[in-house]
Amino acid sequence: MTNGTSLVQDVLEIYKCAVYELDTEKFLSIYAEDVHIYDCWGNWECKGISLWKDSVTEWFNGLNEDRYLLKVDFKDLTIEENTNVAFVHCAVTFAAFRENTEDKLRQMTNRFTFGLKKVNESWLITHEHSSLPIDMQSGKGIFNLK
Repeated sequence: MTNGTSLVQDVLEIYKCAVYELDTEKFLSIYAEDVHIYDCWGNWECKGISLWKDSVTEWFNGLNEDRYLLKVDFKDLTIEENTNVAFVHCAVTFAAFRENTEDKLRQMTNRFTFGLKKVNESWLITHEHSSLPIDMQSGKGIFNLK
């Protein structure tokens, strides 16, 4: 998949827009075919774009059924890049809104790390790791530490 992203920042903008629009194909366009994902939700890991597509489709379908729009915000963003590889780490806040309203229903913030490579002059995510700090007494994830 190539998406015409000449800047790493473009990848993050596509991520934000695709999540808000619940556009699976746009979202997947920023990932490499051999992507390796460590996600907070459900699975220990996901190897390859087809398995990632299954997870993303399930995520977006759930949001669509609940009639939620999800706004994504990147904070504390650090981008390191050279000619062919890039590394990003940041805090990502997902805020859920009911369609056609400005009433925020809930939000959570995860820690994200992205590894990217340049393929045909476009940046693609080859590795993504999302995580939450864990409360050691309850064993539960802390969703809004920031």
